[in-house]
Amino acid sequence: MTAMVLASCLVIAPRPADAATLTAATVAAWNACVASTEARIERELSSWRRSLVVEDPRGTTTDVDGGLISQWRGSVFLPGIQLDALLDRLRHPREHGPHQEDVLAVRVLNRGTDSLDLFIRMTRTKIVTVTYDTVHHVEYRRHGPMRASSRSVATRITELDDDGRGKIPGEDRGFLWRMNAYWRYEQVRGGVIVDLESLTLSRGIPLGMGTVVRPLVNRIARESMARTLDNIRRTYSS
Repeated sequence: MTAMVLASCLVIAPRPADAATLTAATVAAWNACVASTEARIERELSSWRRSLVVEDPRGTTTDVDGGLISQWRGSVFLPGIQLDALLDRLRHPREHGPHQEDVLAVRVLNRGTDSLDLFIRMTRTKIVTVTYDTVHHVEYRRHGPMRASSRSVATRITELDDDGRGKIPGEDRGFLWRMNAYWRYEQVRGGVIVDLESLTLSRGIPLGMGTVVRPLVNRIARESMARTLDNIRRTYSS
């Protein structure tokens, strides 16, 4: 997921050194999108009557006041693993690696009965290089013996400068302001189907560049989501 987020955001910056401002209007648009998305997901979870369908990544980018919201979804089948075993491994991430290529460090900050707080340092090079220190709150839910879901919300996103110091709000370049991820897991014959839906907020596409930039954002996001799902398959299939 981190590769998808950063790659899709990096292509929208007209001048890499520019700072970007997150406004109250942009935050309000994000909050409205999150509320709508989570209400739909809750409806889908409450009527989860059939197996998830494995699909190639698909998604959209939506312009909002002062920003860009990207929403992507894809699924992957993990052969040879049981749901309980998968959830146990997800709740105990490998802090010492190996990690996905864009992840530099992982650390468990806090562990609850059905939750985790994770520190993740991630980086990505696409036109420019950007590195973030992020903290994510992850909650897990069971929906019977064969199904589960999780919700991950980035509670802190700090862009680092070239010396590894965190930039203060208003001085970052706006490549990544918000990031949520919604996961669904279903035990089926032969393995588990994993469904990922991501929601991110970044600076907007510069005026007059939408025709050129939007297809690039969508293509890179699709390719990066596919790589993320493939990494999940390689990491968690038995």
